[in-house]
Amino acid sequence: MRQDDPHLSPAAFIDSDAPSVKAFAEAAVAGISGEIPRALALYQAVRDQIAYEAYLDFSRPDTYRASQVLADGKGFCVGKAALLAACARAVGIPARVGYADVKNHMTSRKLQEHLGSDVFIWHSYTELCLEGRWVKCTPAFDQRLCAKAGVAPLEFDGRTDSLFQPYSPDGRRHMEYLRDRGSFADVPFDTITAEFQSFYPRMGKARLEGSFAAEVERTSH
Repeated sequence: MRQDDPHLSPAAFIDSDAPSVKAFAEAAVAGISGEIPRALALYQAVRDQIAYEAYLDFSRPDTYRASQVLADGKGFCVGKAALLAACARAVGIPARVGYADVKNHMTSRKLQEHLGSDVFIWHSYTELCLEGRWVKCTPAFDQRLCAKAGVAPLEFDGRTDSLFQPYSPDGRRHMEYLRDRGSFADVPFDTITAEFQSFYPRMGKARLEGSFAAEVERTSH
């Protein structure tokens, strides 16, 4: 990969040149050698140090921007995938973001009622180029949230795709992938927000307040 490759370069939302992103990435891989071990360290740092939060303002560009997700310490799947891609680029690992429409069988009732659907369009994951091939990984759900929901944190070995499990450990349906939206060098913010407005007409009428993790904990017991 050339240094001017878009998968190594900073972008509007995957802002790998932001000082905070560079510092976070370098701290995560400090003392670690090897491409895959460094990628795994970044994955775990973004997955678990940045809380998953779905109760956000999806009309704001900063909700999707890597450096702002890091500053907030929380984000939803699109923002966290962008942050992992930015961190990877910051330490020289080519990265991009991928998207799919999914049916989440274990979402909170509050979020499902707010959106009017249990289908989540433009769900995001990160793709990293490791050992010469692109591998998918999903840093969205942190360990604390998974414990509340009764599902195992999604692991990543750097060599095989890591997407959400179709079933929870107790046999409940979890995540169903419906449509592949492809991969991008940066977050397609305008496209995502336009389709959100069309697919979720309720979304713009009210803001969700509170904590997604707290709601999951209440509805999982």
